[in-house]
Amino acid sequence: MLFVAFTSAYIVRQGLPTFDPSTNSVVHDWIPVRLPTLLFLINTCVLLLSSVTIERARRQLARQVALEPVQSIPGVSLGTEKKFPWLALTIVLGLCFLAGQWLAWSDLAARGFYVATSPGSSFVYLLTGAHAVHLLGGILALLAAGVDVTAWYWHFMALLWIYILALLEFAH
Repeated sequence: MLFVAFTSAYIVRQGLPTFDPSTNSVVHDWIPVRLPTLLFLINTCVLLLSSVTIERARRQLARQVALEPVQSIPGVSLGTEKKFPWLALTIVLGLCFLAGQWLAWSDLAARGFYVATSPGSSFVYLLTGAHAVHLLGGILALLAAGVDVTAWYWHFMALLWIYILALLEFAH
């Protein structure tokens, strides 16, 4: 619901004029922000890949839990299945996404777009920053909570990221 509220505010704020006391007139202060498209594209790929890796981790863990009672039967051997650290890879990719976000924000700042530069830049930082905070929460949940529930949250974060990019790129 938070991002629905942000979306509504973003769309409404684009068209709202503000009062400029220095000129005693109403002005439109919305400055479009050119996004760091390449960085955001790389981040999107990293996040989508992490969605694949968390799903692999979830399935690997579910299989392990399902086969555990069978493996405890004396004389039954299921072989030595090679396990890949999918969960660790997911966490690394999540951290890479956050580092990529930091690079994207640095790129925006280098081009003169800071949080307080204009309402447009404020919304870019608000939307991408709120998503980054939620993704960091997902990383912490992966370290402390169940993989099954966190995987669904992680997939939602990937879809939410695509939605945020589409909103920032196309809602003018």
